[in-house]
Amino acid sequence: MKILVINGVNMNMLGLREPEKYGVMTLNDLEKELYAMSFELGIELETFQSNIEGEIVEKIHNAHNNFDGIIINAGAYTHTSIAIRDAIAAVNIPTVEVHMTNIYQREQFRHHSYLAPLCIGQIAGFGINSYKLGLKAIVDNLSNDNKNVF
Repeated sequence: MKILVINGVNMNMLGLREPEKYGVMTLNDLEKELYAMSFELGIELETFQSNIEGEIVEKIHNAHNNFDGIIINAGAYTHTSIAIRDAIAAVNIPTVEVHMTNIYQREQFRHHSYLAPLCIGQIAGFGINSYKLGLKAIVDNLSNDNKNVF
């Protein structure tokens, strides 16, 4: 099983950007934890980060026939990008949307996700654990032929 983790705009600034919201863990630290978890789960994992919307779209397109699932934190593109939404729809790969903060406790404009209606689930507000919960959920979902109900 191969899972792609996509991090969008400003996620490369983890550890520096608003540490009161996101903590001091860097993107590299986050990726190390996810790779360690992937070994425990017995899956292959690839991570990707870009601040450029078109590069994220291309990565999603290239996931077709190469990955079994996607975990995505598109950052602010969550609330603005119809292009990323359409890319997820085009490849039809089970996708989980994750956010480190609870987007529904933040500014009103963050309460809408263009991606969520296409995802098998959304996890927000648990810091790095949002990713870990998302990884566990997508692996369970794929392993159980989409029959897993939480």
